[in-house]
Order: sequence, then structure tokens, then C-alpha cells
Amino acid sequence: MRWLGGALAALALAGCAGVVPDTGGPQRAGAPPPAQPLPGQPAPDEPAPERAAQPTPATPGTPLMPGAPTGDATTAATAGIVAGPAITALAIDEAAAARALAAFRISCPSVMRRTDNSGLTQPADWTAACAAAARVEQGRARAFFATHFRAVQVGDGRGFATGYFEPEIAGSRTRRPGYEHPVYAVPPDLVEVDLGQFSPTLTGRRIRGRVEGARFVPYHDRAAITGGALAGRGLEIAYVADPIEFFFLQVQGSGRLRLPDGGVMRIGYAGQNGRDYVGIGRSLRDRGALQAGEASMQGIIGYLRRQSDGGTAVMNENPSWIFFRELTGAGPLGSLGVPVTGRASVAADPAFVPLGAPVWLAMDRAEATGLWVAQDTGGAIRGSNRFDTFWGAGDDARAIAGGMSSRGAALILLPIPSVNRLLTRP
Repeated sequence: MRWLGGALAALALAGCAGVVPDTGGPQRAGAPPPAQPLPGQPAPDEPAPERAAQPTPATPGTPLMPGAPTGDATTAATAGIVAGPAITALAIDEAAAARALAAFRISCPSVMRRTDNSGLTQPADWTAACAAAARVEQGRARAFFATHFRAVQVGDGRGFATGYFEPEIAGSRTRRPGYEHPVYAVPPDLVEVDLGQFSPTLTGRRIRGRVEGARFVPYHDRAAITGGALAGRGLEIAYVADPIEFFFLQVQGSGRLRLPDGGVMRIGYAGQNGRDYVGIGRSLRDRGALQAGEASMQGIIGYLRRQSDGGTAVMNENPSWIFFRELTGAGPLGSLGVPVTGRASVAADPAFVPLGAPVWLAMDRAEATGLWVAQDTGGAIRGSNRFDTFWGAGDDARAIAGGMSSRGAALILLPIPSVNRLLTRP
């Protein structure tokens, strides 16, 4: 999911870097989600009040010493790793370990065949752990992780975690009164160019745009698209009732449309217009529009609803636009290509965390502390020890994810063959 990967607090506090934001999936990665009616079912044009979960403070972990600063490191391998404590010394409860084990199992087919961009693992390193994961007895999940993994710290180990979830908003498959805002599929004139084909120095960098005459130009931005640049081209796959809710669903990268007949249509990330993501929360805070304590999902939504134009001008400050497709199978899907699991899956930067690897977070919020599995990425989730925790769907998930911003220590659990190779290198 990617925007997506997410990242609710990231919408409030940050923007994306890079030529093309990595915005596939609960997408994560990164920022606040849409308003969702609470019990009582208000009409689509009568938004329910926003609710934020009261954080449960916790004592954060302390990164290992010495912890090397990441500096200009571009991967975990170049940031450096330090051997961590025994996994049995981590306060992992059996229930959390069982959730993580279930998530790890479904990741195994992918991790054993994909290239790990972090430089920490090789596909064969996962073989023994994945084989053992298939036959773990009930009540033995903690023992499984202690037997087949070792903890390491990447860089300075200072963790920062936000949250994302799968929103549900009012929508319709067809345009009708009250449902006027289109959800678009990927336009056929959106072109993605791999710059690495033109120069080795640009390997891994991409741009998206469109051809206009003999020129390659940037694709339409959010203001142009909401203004009708794609109207009448048959790209509409659905319509939504509330543009603010849809804005935040785009940040999440996937979600559910609650249809007028009571049914549900699931939509997921299909593409992005190539424009850089801009965190409107940071912009509002920098110019003093948000007061102390308002830079959460709930505070941003409240601000937008108070604007005479319905928040359109502020939302258009983020030129990025997400295109969708209907999801018919299990989901939402993370960037690893498998469904993400509430309270078990986390988005991370694949340059610093092998996708599929378990992650231990010891944060200053009890909700974020625990064992997670990296199964997603996000446009705002960049660098070492940066995570976006996934909370599933529903009011509780929305409330926790919308205000999640926690700091502490992070460890990566690597399969034993990886650790043996990495820590014995000269």
C-alpha cells in the first residue's frame, strides 16, 4: 500500500523527496486519513466529529552504543550494523509474536525470491526460517523468532514511527447526487521514464509525465485534475461524497468505498502523477495556521472543513495525485505484494530494512512498541529506523493511526545466516 506507505503524522510534519514518490500501496505510506462517520450514520455532507486516541505513554528503548550516525548512507549496509541483544531479552509477548508470525509466513514466498536493496540479506538466508515458520506450534511464536533470528541495530538505532490505516468513506460506482468527486484509473497518456536507461549515474531514478507535441512535460497536478483535466475520458471507476476524505484516502493509498446500497468497493493504488508529495500539515504549521496540538490528522481535517472553499486551495498545495484500481482479492496489499495485517505490518524504507523482516520497536508510545513485520513502503517513509505502523480498518484504527507519532529505539531481526555473514566480514 504504499503511500502510502503512509504515514499519517508524515502528512502533518513532512513531505517526500526524490524524483518520483514511492507511493504504491497502504501507501503508506505517509499522512492523515479521511473522516469516517461514527455510529449514528450522519449524511455524507454532515461529517462526523474527529476523534483521536489518547496515547499511552511508555518508556522508550535506548539505542545501542556505539551507534553510528547514518550521515549520507544510502543503504543499511553502508549505514553499518551493530549486534543487538538476545531476542529472549526483548519484551515480546506471545500474542504479538503470533500476529507477527502469521504476517511473516505470508511474506516468505516473496522474500525468498526478491532482491534485498538494503544489502543485508540474500534470498537463501530466509530458507530455514521460512520452512520452520510453516510448522510452529501454537504458543511457540516467541520461541520461533528467538531460534531463527538475531537482532541488529542499523545506524544510530533511533526509531521514529507514525501510523496508517485502511479508511472507509462514502462512495458510489456511478455519479449521482451527493457523489460528485471522481476516482480515476491510470490515464493512458501517463508515461514513466527510467532515467537509468540514459545514464548509469541516474540508475534507480524515474520521472513521470506526458507527451505534449514534441515535448515531454510534467503530468497534470492536483489542481488541474480537480479542475477537470481528466474529465470526460472514461477514466472514472467510482465517485466519492467528500473531497477531504478522498484526499486523505489518497495519502493512504488504498481504502474502502461504502456504497449507497450497503456494499463495499475496495480500491488500491494503481499509479501516481509524478509530482512531488507536499505535506500540507507542515505548510499549515509553518505559517501558523495550526495551533499547538492541531498537527494531527484530526486537527488538519478540522482546519480544512473550516475553510470557505472546503479546503480546496490548501489540498491543492500538494500537487501529487493517486490513481486507483478496484481490488477484488485479499487486501489491502503492501509493497511486498502480500496483504498487510493490522497491528502486525509496518512500512519501512527498503534501502534500510529488508522487506519481510521482523522489526522490534521500543517506543515512547505503548501502542507502537512491539514486534512488527516490514511488508510495505511509503513515499514519506525514508531513511533508517523510520517506520509507519499499520492499524487495520475501523474507528479505533483511525483514531490510533491519526495521532501516531512516537520515538524510541529500533532493531531489525535478521535470519541467522545473514547475521553470521555480516558480522564476520573483515
